[in-house]
Amino acid sequence: MPAGPARPAPGPSPTQWPQRPGPGWSAGFLGGILDACGEVSAGVLRIVPVDAGLTRATVDALRRLGFRVASEASGRPGVRALRVLGGVAEQLRLVGIADPAVSRVRDVGGALVEEPPDGAPRVVGVRDTGRIVPMFDITTGTGDFVAAGVVSHNCFARNTHTYLDLDAGADFDSQIVVKVNAPRVLERELARPSWRREHVAMGTNTDPYQRAEGRYRLMPGIIAALSRSGTPFSILTKGTVLGRDLPDLAAANRDVRVGTGVSVALLDRELGSRLEPGTPSPQARLDLVRRITAAGLPCGVMVAPVLPWLTDSAEALDALLGEIAAAGAERATVLALHLRPGTREWFLQWLAREYPALVPRYERLYRRGATADREYRSALARRVAPLLAPGPARPGPGRGRPARSGLDPAAGPGGDGTAGSGAGRSPGPVRAVRRPGAGGERRAAEPAVTDGRKPGGGRTGTGR
Repeated sequence: MPAGPARPAPGPSPTQWPQRPGPGWSAGFLGGILDACGEVSAGVLRIVPVDAGLTRATVDALRRLGFRVASEASGRPGVRALRVLGGVAEQLRLVGIADPAVSRVRDVGGALVEEPPDGAPRVVGVRDTGRIVPMFDITTGTGDFVAAGVVSHNCFARNTHTYLDLDAGADFDSQIVVKVNAPRVLERELARPSWRREHVAMGTNTDPYQRAEGRYRLMPGIIAALSRSGTPFSILTKGTVLGRDLPDLAAANRDVRVGTGVSVALLDRELGSRLEPGTPSPQARLDLVRRITAAGLPCGVMVAPVLPWLTDSAEALDALLGEIAAAGAERATVLALHLRPGTREWFLQWLAREYPALVPRYERLYRRGATADREYRSALARRVAPLLAPGPARPGPGRGRPARSGLDPAAGPGGDGTAGSGAGRSPGPVRAVRRPGAGGERRAAEPAVTDGRKPGGGRTGTGR
């Protein structure tokens, strides 16, 4: 009887442990282990394998992927619990790598985010993932975002007045708190041995060049203190008072890196005066951009807030971006209106007075919270993308384009949007772009002396 075809050698059984497990196998194994044996208590993730063999395999897989592990009592006879060391950052990394299916082990609510032993967290790089994902502020659950383990807690100026027993409406418009000894306090803080000369971003919540600065002249001392200490810094403003300090800023730029940004939301002067009463006109802000660039300083422009159905047409945005380019800005960032509590009430009251027919549309657009719904944000991204794309200059108001290096509609939240409504910081939807001052604001550890008087006509309509 002739021999039949040779049978292939039997392969490894699906249940057989590999001799040399790789990272992919280890991640898949840990995903299953977390599903079966993972539990979270008080924000701490623990793995409680059922026997010693599974415990050893779990420890080996964790160490293979660079995790440090501690063994502790589990409360069950003869069973030890495994805990990944490194706090919530490592816990999040494990969940991200293993991708467990069950939701209970993904919940880190209530966990404390601590600084690393060598100092404050630092951003070492930014990488575009090419995906839109929901992200949340793990300190407040407010729907802000966590990027690479760095918590960004977006504060909004109007509502901060309530911390001082003032209201976010009329008091915000008429009462301002001035930290009159800020330069002296800052200089003392910068002299601390622990200060690492990280980037200081000003204007991220409160505009340092409001009209009050014309009276108090605090910024020259602040600029000098930062420069003398070797601390790089940036300023985001809509206040033309910054022009007064251009010689100081140019001098500081010879010693440290100085960045500037100007907020210009629209070109319509009449609409701007109603939306942001008391603030410099759009043309005055564009003139400020020209003066900044003429002084040899880098300057970007924040096109924010974009107001749905008022300033968001392709024609209006193209005209504005053309003027920004002509003013010499290096880059432009476009962000939609963001409506946080405190800001939302004020803005909708203004809208009801000025454009009552738009109120129902805004309520639908912002029905899910402070950010416009995804469909609108995606549409705005598609509208803005060709306006920011590189291209030849052409006649008309849209000629010349500021650093139109492309717009990434999948970049997700980030950036600053400033409304006369006091919108302040906005996790808006449109552009992945390097902002002046990506390092976050450092606040003095000791409170500065304040002056609560109303300087020269009260508060401007700015949100910062």
